[in-house]
Order: sequence, then structure tokens, then C-alpha cells
Amino acid sequence: MAQQLNGKRVAILAADGFEESELASPRAALQGQGVETHVITPDGKGIRAWAETEWGDTYEADKALDAANPSDYHALVLPGGLFNPDTLRINDKALAFVKAFFEAGKPVAAICHAPWILINAGVVEGRKLTSVASVAQDLKNAGAHWVDEPVVVDSGFVTSRTPKDLDAFNAKLLEELAEGRHSHQHA
Repeated sequence: MAQQLNGKRVAILAADGFEESELASPRAALQGQGVETHVITPDGKGIRAWAETEWGDTYEADKALDAANPSDYHALVLPGGLFNPDTLRINDKALAFVKAFFEAGKPVAAICHAPWILINAGVVEGRKLTSVASVAQDLKNAGAHWVDEPVVVDSGFVTSRTPKDLDAFNAKLLEELAEGRHSHQHA
């Protein structure tokens, strides 16, 4: 699979309070296959992780959201956590960035609470996906078909519930990235 992923670039959009494993694990899986990753933050500054029950490490940003162009990337990863998606879902630039990946048919992978961002971006209606259980009703109210499964793929759109599902999440992320654009991926 590494050869199929050679030359691919993936954006990881996050803000303070992302769940540390939900950024670190997918990034390591991508980089392990030779994929270039860029951590994109609202202001281009480092962001502080939430590590299950307390604040974790600070992760340096590769780019500010204003300097990031969705057309430069082959896929998007959205880590969860409580604070991170709550911040990004009210950031119009973040929502436009996310929506651009759907409009271009590019793979998008979101875990845990990250589907809050997708609700506000207007990209979940009619889509099958999963999330942490506490976001299920929000997704249903937005017109999504929510299921309680470790990982769900809907035309290049990968979702998982919690850090315990990261192995399945990472595997499907890599698979969808290798497949490339998906004609049924939509905003």
C-alpha cells in the first residue's frame, strides 16, 4: 500500500483540546506509509492535547488555517476531543476548509466528537456514520444515519467512535486515501 500512498499529503485540522491519541495515532499511521502530514490550526500556533483525563503535550502547527489550501491535500483528518471540535465548529474558515474536501470528493476521516464540525459544515445529511455515543442524537437531528460500529465508511468518509477504535480507523483511512477521490463523496 505504501507505493499507492507515495506523494500523498493529508491535512489534520485541530485546535486546543484535541484528544491526543486521535491525532498522534492517525498521523503515525500515515507517516509510517510515507504520507506527508500537516497539522493545521486556526492561528498557526501550537495546540495543546487532552490526554484522556488531563492536559497532554503541545503539538506544533505546520500551517495556519488561512495559509492552508484544501487543493494541496489528498485527504483530511479531524481528531475529536471535547474542546477541539467545539472550537472548530463555530469557525467559519474551518467549516469552509472541511466542506471543500467533501465538494472535491476527497477522503475525510473524523473520530469521536469531531462529527460536530461536520454537522455545522452541513455535510452529514443522508450519510451513514458513527461517533462517540454522546454525539449520536446531534447527528440524527442533522439527518445522518448513525450506527454504533467501530468504523464506518461511506464513499470515502471514514468515522469511528473513540480511541479504542483507532486501529480500525487508521486502516480505513489508509485504504480510502489509497483509493483517492470518491465520486459519491459529497457536501
